[in-house]
Amino acid sequence: MSGLHSRIEGIWWSRSEPPLLLRLLEPLYHCISSRNLNRRARQTVEPPLPLISVGNITAGGSGKTPFVIWLAHALKAEGYSPVILCRGDGGKNAMPTLIDKQADPAVVGDEARLLADLSGCPVIAAKDRIAGSQMAKGMGDIIILDDGFQYRHLKRSCDIVLVPGEGVGNGHLIPAGPLREPIEALVRADIVIRTGDAAELEQPSPLSTGGEWHWQSKATELIDLMNSGAELPSSVYAVTAIARPQRFFDSLTTSGFELSGTKSFPDHHCFSQQEVDAMLHQPNVAVTGKDAVKLAPNWPKGRPLWLLKLEGIGPPGLIKAILKNLKIRP
Repeated sequence: MSGLHSRIEGIWWSRSEPPLLLRLLEPLYHCISSRNLNRRARQTVEPPLPLISVGNITAGGSGKTPFVIWLAHALKAEGYSPVILCRGDGGKNAMPTLIDKQADPAVVGDEARLLADLSGCPVIAAKDRIAGSQMAKGMGDIIILDDGFQYRHLKRSCDIVLVPGEGVGNGHLIPAGPLREPIEALVRADIVIRTGDAAELEQPSPLSTGGEWHWQSKATELIDLMNSGAELPSSVYAVTAIARPQRFFDSLTTSGFELSGTKSFPDHHCFSQQEVDAMLHQPNVAVTGKDAVKLAPNWPKGRPLWLLKLEGIGPPGLIKAILKNLKIRP
């Protein structure tokens, strides 16, 4: 699967035309997705709290999860009590569920568990996000809706869209390219945020009504989750199950680590015991936060499992711009 994912990613994020077969399927995807989006827009529900939607226009890899964690902490620093509402991708729970730090990622979803671990605020995973929003009443005073740009059933006070620093790839819709909607959909956004290093930024997205901001997550350190006493390695074997694994691999090399090898799995993949056993044949396995919540509980105590920690960095005025859209005190 990793080879197939690499080939698809190469097609999506190149500047050349995708294969004819994928281009022929593009109008079908556009027709179906547009019909679903328009139907949802006609059936909107008012949530019980002001709602900030954080989403993207491309399929994964825009830094949405670390941004949501940063936003939750930024809102708390301003005196608010945010509640995160997510879909619980990769999980099995059908009913809205309040996530705790002991929750099984295979049941609640890896992103939901990571958000619960790192955001410092209540996290609700709900396939039915209308029901999830009702559950948030009484838990806080602002809802952060994760991956909400295409979920138009819930009215929002502020629509934030993250766009990768590399832009929108080849500019085609799924399956020919990474776009979930045509780029013109950014007119619905109140705030567009470009993610990634400043050196990556390409093709500005001037279609939003609230201007464009820059936000990035920086790798800060490599830590041993198992506290095995192992010395910090100079070389690691990188394993991940995220939408764009190359970004993780690049973060490790940019941080000064050599890669003895890499292994990628589909986004939200649940690791089997056989896959874990195969990893244990490699010294100094390094993972992302989303992978760590699934691997650490079953990892041998005496073996190091290295986590690349990230820190969000946003411009000083960003949180005030977000609160201004909510029409509550900055």
